[in-house]
Amino acid sequence: MAERPTIAKIAEQAGVSVPTVSKVLNGRADVAAATRARIESLIQEHGYRRRSSSTSAGPMIDLVFNQLGGEWAMELIRGVEEVVRSEGVELVLSECGGTLRPRQEWIESVLNRRPLGVIMVFSDLDADQRAQLEARRIPFVVVDPVGDVGDDVPSIGSANWNGGRLATTHLRTLGHTRIGMIGGPIETLCSRQRVDGYTDALRSTGVDVDPGLIRWADFEVAGAHREALALLRLPDRPTAIFAGSDMQALGVYQAARELGLEVPRDLSVVGYDDLPVAQWVTPTLTTVHQPLQQMAELATRVVLDLSRGRTPTALRLDLAVDLRIRQSTASPSS
Repeated sequence: MAERPTIAKIAEQAGVSVPTVSKVLNGRADVAAATRARIESLIQEHGYRRRSSSTSAGPMIDLVFNQLGGEWAMELIRGVEEVVRSEGVELVLSECGGTLRPRQEWIESVLNRRPLGVIMVFSDLDADQRAQLEARRIPFVVVDPVGDVGDDVPSIGSANWNGGRLATTHLRTLGHTRIGMIGGPIETLCSRQRVDGYTDALRSTGVDVDPGLIRWADFEVAGAHREALALLRLPDRPTAIFAGSDMQALGVYQAARELGLEVPRDLSVVGYDDLPVAQWVTPTLTTVHQPLQQMAELATRVVLDLSRGRTPTALRLDLAVDLRIRQSTASPSS
């Protein structure tokens, strides 16, 4: 029977002290990069796992957002909770404070908690953070990846390009040719894919893409309100705006009201996500339905499977989207 690896054995092979190995195991930052990499490699090679104490907490999953708050995040939390509740697993919520990568303090707390796995929402890990999780055999799954996470990282998203195309094709079918687009942060993959779907729909229906009608903001109300005001003050203003999120669409509604424009008589608006608020506003919002709860449920099942040594059938999954047509879109007024 193979001898169980110990911290002392790893320290001996790495040529360092036991406290140095302990620092790496606990995610401490005060270890030289080359030394950390050597220790991480040995931890992974030996499959070292820290002994659990009898007083340790039960099994848990970490759910990490770049920014926690709003109905979009709540939809994802509900999806994760649906699965962990039935599995008897606890849920730990964290946020990156608006940044796209968590701080080292978060990594340290995760390594101390040793969860079954981590779900990253609209955020990502750098190479060193990934190595630390992988060395401790803590699997992670990315929901709505910020960028290209690579072929070896499990990720769950939706068909953003097709969603952008569906929204724009709907407006073209109604007869709109001057269609504004307010995308989310340009550095995020889902934002660029939605704008790419928008431009493809315009070109395929015989409309030239006007770069002046494409604006970028965050996914919240205020940024979209600012960009919508700029679009609607153009001499040849758009008769429709496709917003990259439902919250952005609310910003467009506010801008239209301030300029004395009525939705949809003077301006058609399409959102994205299909949050509950889409049916509460007046007029009710035409929007692309993104299956947020289903995405979160699937991510949770994938990370639980990985924690149990099961390999997912596919590492990259993009769920289908569809258009929910309501009262905020109509043919342009003559």
